[in-house]
Amino acid sequence: MITFPLLVWLGREPILANATNTVSLSPGSVAALHGFRNELEGLRRWVVWGSVPSILGGLAGGWLLLRTPSPVFDGLVPWLIAFATALFALSTPITRWVRRHARDDATHVAGVPLAPRWPQALLYQLLVSIYGGYFGAGIGIMMLAGLALVGFTAIHRMIALRNVYAIWINGVAALYFIVCGTVDWRDAAVLTAGQVAGSWLSARVARRLRPSVVRAVVIAVGVAMTGSFFLRGR
Repeated sequence: MITFPLLVWLGREPILANATNTVSLSPGSVAALHGFRNELEGLRRWVVWGSVPSILGGLAGGWLLLRTPSPVFDGLVPWLIAFATALFALSTPITRWVRRHARDDATHVAGVPLAPRWPQALLYQLLVSIYGGYFGAGIGIMMLAGLALVGFTAIHRMIALRNVYAIWINGVAALYFIVCGTVDWRDAAVLTAGQVAGSWLSARVARRLRPSVVRAVVIAVGVAMTGSFFLRGR
């Protein structure tokens, strides 16, 4: 919600900015998984089956992005940012709703469902992955909601799976953009360096801030970005 609009405001063509942003964020998905790697024990079936729609969807989303006419995508940008901002702002109510409507007929072992509804789960993951390859902001919240709806209750295992799927979604989309030559490598290098430095700094600074303050800042930035892009399109 921040780096992509920034690239556009700096004068980058929106589709090129989106593809470049995806490439720069891909290493972050791998780093995010490292802290939860132990939570994947016993989830091999979920890793394998969930990776299939993640790969296919991420590739399909990237393919759709590069085949969207630039004027059309330019018009979609404020709506996509607004959607991502709304997802983030409503993440807590969404989580509460999901928990109330999650499956109560599933047999669990350590918070993992033994008899998930595979067709629904895989279709949902495919749709999320297509959106992820196309734009991507907010897919973490969407994937956690999907896992809860099929019976997961162990949040750390859910986060670990989400990170695996995000690696595939961002990775295959990024690889597709690279192969197609739709990446500004100077911007990607600066964003990646900023991501690494920001992750190191936030680990020290964020703990001193209340979660409500951090959420408010991110939402305010998202609203400001959305409003600015709607005004820009006039």
